[in-house]
Amino acid sequence: MPIGPLMIEHRLIERMIPLLENQLEDIRESGGVDPVFIDNAVDFFRTYADRTHHGKEEDILFRDLAAKEINLEDRRTMDELVEEHVHARETVGGLLRAKGAFVAGDTDALETVVEHLEELARFYPGHIEKEDRHFFIPCMDYFSREEQDGMLQEFFEFDRDMIHEKYRRLIEMYQ
Repeated sequence: MPIGPLMIEHRLIERMIPLLENQLEDIRESGGVDPVFIDNAVDFFRTYADRTHHGKEEDILFRDLAAKEINLEDRRTMDELVEEHVHARETVGGLLRAKGAFVAGDTDALETVVEHLEELARFYPGHIEKEDRHFFIPCMDYFSREEQDGMLQEFFEFDRDMIHEKYRRLIEMYQ
């Protein structure tokens, strides 16, 4: 089923949550931020959680669901999930900006860094549970076996192209 890879990706995202919590503990103890950790966390959330994982959900699964006659509750949940993805993007962007402000000398930005880390650590477990336990499995009933197989193949192609997309953008940024 195409939801298999999405659920496996959730397991890796879940492994980031204790790392965020450890960073929060370190911040509270030291009064400072590890900018390298924040940069790596931002890269993880932007590249893996958002572009790779949410990308497959929004660009493939949700696109294909939108073409189906799905019940109102499933459509409402899908819309909520898209809004939650936007919220996660905004939170990650805010984290990066706050880290930059703190590193530049704005000590008040530490509070904002903490708020964004706390939000990400709080947000993702609930979001993942909503998808895994309440949305993914019922939504597969809207698709035939052939449609599911085609979606799974499209997921694999999406993943294969991701690394190339990331580093092509990096090069283009410097050209």
